[in-house]
Amino acid sequence: MENAHVPRIKPARKQQQRSLVTQQKLLDAAIEAFSENGFKGTSTRDIAERAGVHHPLITYHFKNKDRLWRAAADHIFREFHAKLDESNKAHAGDDPRSRMVSLIRTYVRYAHRQPALHKVLVQEGSYPNPRHDWLVETHLRPLFQPMIEAIRMLQANGVAPPGNPALLASMIRICAGGLIALAQEIKGTSDVDLTAEETLEEMTDLIIRVFLPGMESDAA
Repeated sequence: MENAHVPRIKPARKQQQRSLVTQQKLLDAAIEAFSENGFKGTSTRDIAERAGVHHPLITYHFKNKDRLWRAAADHIFREFHAKLDESNKAHAGDDPRSRMVSLIRTYVRYAHRQPALHKVLVQEGSYPNPRHDWLVETHLRPLFQPMIEAIRMLQANGVAPPGNPALLASMIRICAGGLIALAQEIKGTSDVDLTAEETLEEMTDLIIRVFLPGMESDAA
């Protein structure tokens, strides 16, 4: 009767766990490869090699390269949405400027942890293609329309500078994520290390001071 009470994982459950691990390996490898080389410059064989799995498993789990790209993009942006939602809920009772400051800090932190967020946008936004259109309609427009409205309110309160609120919102997000996506180039040309904690904090503070120059009391 030894080990009679030790729970056993059924073979089907083990297979399911292995399948989930394989899918995650492929997603991680796909995010890395697509952000570095774009959709056209990435082969499924390269992704399989990066993931350390057999090439046919891509077809088994994701059918084709296009579906794998979309699954990778979904993973990045759903996680990003979740982080922004956490910030909004945590600061729901704060004034509008404080909420925007929190969103900017969250944006920078996520972009730092997942630089593929902007690298994928740069890769796919450089020429017309159905993947970019899908990304805009599925993730980007729903994500940034509320930000534009928040900027419009901050402008009305004298917190944000005047101008096209959509353009200003785009400038904020490009500064928050685009600079990190270009961290290697920036370090090479100006010796600014955006991977360093103190530099990341300084960059975030500069973005806030430049785009939200009004005092917090103005937003009340």
